[in-house]
Amino acid sequence: MTNLIEVRGLSKTFTLHQHNGVVLNVLRGVDFSVRAGECLVLHGQSGAGKSTLLRTLYGNYLPAGGSIRVRHAGEWLELVGAAPRDILQVRQQTLGYVSQFLRVIPRVACLDVVMEPALARGWSKARARSRAELLLGRLNIPERLWQLAPGTFSGGEQQRVNIARGFMVAWPLMLLDEPTASLDDNNRQVVLELMNEAKAGGTALIGIFHDHTAREAVADRHLDMTPTAIAEEEYAHAR
Repeated sequence: MTNLIEVRGLSKTFTLHQHNGVVLNVLRGVDFSVRAGECLVLHGQSGAGKSTLLRTLYGNYLPAGGSIRVRHAGEWLELVGAAPRDILQVRQQTLGYVSQFLRVIPRVACLDVVMEPALARGWSKARARSRAELLLGRLNIPERLWQLAPGTFSGGEQQRVNIARGFMVAWPLMLLDEPTASLDDNNRQVVLELMNEAKAGGTALIGIFHDHTAREAVADRHLDMTPTAIAEEEYAHAR
């Protein structure tokens, strides 16, 4: 199988300007690669830098050093130092991200929120709507809610809308931050099915799962991030 992401020597620091400029090394020399159809689970106690790593891979955080290369449009693209337009293209075509929280424009209907990634790729509205309705149905979002803004939904419903949006299109690479958190057993099983379907289609997954059952249902390999735990804990206490 072909590698879809290669990370070498990745580091991330936080400077605490309100604490005399103390610099915390949260990620230190992180190295890994993930192949098509493989799931890499980030392993480590709370505060080990797992979410920081995902946000750095997605470009929400600027790394202090190292390399993040992804296969984009058939070529290797270095994300560290990439132009903003290249980052946006990667986020539209190559790198999906299911975060813990749904962030949407107020008053936009649930169905439109889920359809957006497909419409951005040029799908017809009919095709996008059909796929969105299928996912919302699988994730047990009642049809009476589809035309309502998800900001009015319960936390669990918002998370399932977030997941539907994340799996709306096929991604070569997906980042998953606790996708099964706060879900009941039935909906957790649906999410695991979606992840395994994505893997079968050749998607590379990088995920955080505190749920042991969910983690072992999809994991192919684990990345031990324990060595960064102390720095993350220091950062949390300093705040």
